[in-house]
Amino acid sequence: MVDADVLVVGAGPVGLTAASELRRRGLACRVVDRLPARLPYARAVGVQPRTLEIWDRMGMVREALETAVPMRGQLLYVNGAEQARIDLTLPPDVPYGFAALPQYETERLLEELLERWGGHIERGTELVSFEQDAEGVDAVLSLSAGGTEALRARYLVGCDGAHSVVRKGLGLSFEGAALPEEYMLGDVEVDWDLPAGYGIRSSHVVDGRTDDLLVCIPLPGHGRYRMSMLTPPELSLAPQRTGQGEVAHGLSGDRGPQPGIEHIQAVLDRLSPRPTTATSLRWSSVFRISHRLVDRYGEGRVFVAGDAAHIHPPTGAQGMNTGIQDACNLAWKLAAAVRGRAGEGLLASYDAERRPIGEEVVRRTVRHARGGIGSDADDPDTMMRREAQLLVGYRGSPLVAPDGSSHDGPAPGDRAPDCGGLTYALATFPVRLFTVLRGRDHTLLLYADHEEQTDRFDEVWAAAARAAPGLLNACAVLAPEVRAPGLRLPAVHDGLDEFRSAYGARGGEAILVRPDGCLGLRAAPATGPELRAHLEMLFGRDAGPGSD
Repeated sequence: MVDADVLVVGAGPVGLTAASELRRRGLACRVVDRLPARLPYARAVGVQPRTLEIWDRMGMVREALETAVPMRGQLLYVNGAEQARIDLTLPPDVPYGFAALPQYETERLLEELLERWGGHIERGTELVSFEQDAEGVDAVLSLSAGGTEALRARYLVGCDGAHSVVRKGLGLSFEGAALPEEYMLGDVEVDWDLPAGYGIRSSHVVDGRTDDLLVCIPLPGHGRYRMSMLTPPELSLAPQRTGQGEVAHGLSGDRGPQPGIEHIQAVLDRLSPRPTTATSLRWSSVFRISHRLVDRYGEGRVFVAGDAAHIHPPTGAQGMNTGIQDACNLAWKLAAAVRGRAGEGLLASYDAERRPIGEEVVRRTVRHARGGIGSDADDPDTMMRREAQLLVGYRGSPLVAPDGSSHDGPAPGDRAPDCGGLTYALATFPVRLFTVLRGRDHTLLLYADHEEQTDRFDEVWAAAARAAPGLLNACAVLAPEVRAPGLRLPAVHDGLDEFRSAYGARGGEAILVRPDGCLGLRAAPATGPELRAHLEMLFGRDAGPGSD
């Protein structure tokens, strides 16, 4: 007997993303977290444009836009003098900018989304142990009311942080090291007149070596920032090193040094670009940064995501955002597996696609922690897109089709870009492509720049739908002059020619967009057999409804 399709351990942003995506697809998903309540700490605060695109697909971007504040850039000071002003500007084809949102607000929004899909968090419930076999996973939970519960699930996903019980239970290695510096964090308000929406990095440098540092990230609220700085000797964590993961006292009730407002004020007195007074200390902590990566992202029916799989310096706000993408990548694959529609290698592709991303992020953030974000040789546009996670993709993945033709747009494995100017026949206003894709899984886009190309679209769609029943949506995208009155497929007109331009689309082409916002296939001309072969590779041959 199976009690749940998937057991998700950990209700941080990564676990809540996984659970929401699983519940949205109709899976019986249980979410447990050892903490009795959400923590009121602004730990992960940076939200990347790519994450906002994911939240758009998930149906919660409006709530995020109404709660977050824009991150407009960063002001850099060295020895009291302004050295640079970096504006976080992105090209007009990118629909969302950089944002700052306290982690507890991110978790609140995701929890509300989970509840809209009928899920909830089982608080004060901790995974004690688990064993797996060929058919499922047997887990033992410690309950908030006392006692234990034996639970059987088809799959287990560990989103339980740097000290993950799931990772340890799988026996995965977590290789890496700790940086020598110790830092303290504080969530405070200041009364300076620096421009709103800009982060502050102020350092004291002697003979090329930084011996004092202040980093301030704006938060919602007047004059409110999360500040990080080097730890004074009296607050050192040195006697309490654990040797694994990020050490962070004060975040979850651990005993350890607690910086006071006076410690933060002392650093501001030395490094603030303007004389200012810190007030309203909401929380503080002392921590040491590690960089670690698992040797594999799962084994059998058990997987890890987020900090359970990779930890790294917070430079560039990559951690939580990378974990959210882990969860989105894994969720649609688990849903297919539970429905009995996972092709050979589908679940194994989670490690194949996401571990190289984790490895690259760890390597890059360590490099940036030592030399700064500007230490890379990339041109400014590439650097900005990389920091925004817009360049994350899966070219060469076993799940994406080879790109055998030339075009000016994204290749299979690349991020699917947005575009505007699309119009439905019954609407008097244009919509964006992301609006068409919102709330959908795999979506087949069939592009036509001549009417005769649409003659086979219904046939191509029927063949694709037979290969992936209930797993695929479709929409025709028609050039402005194309009229196809006999087309049964839903259709939009590319009224401003933006879709053709963004994708380098060719007449009669099929473009498959995956649930995680990447392209899975481009085929020109679109043919039913080519699509069917690709979909059968993803989902296997249809054996009718059922699960494993």
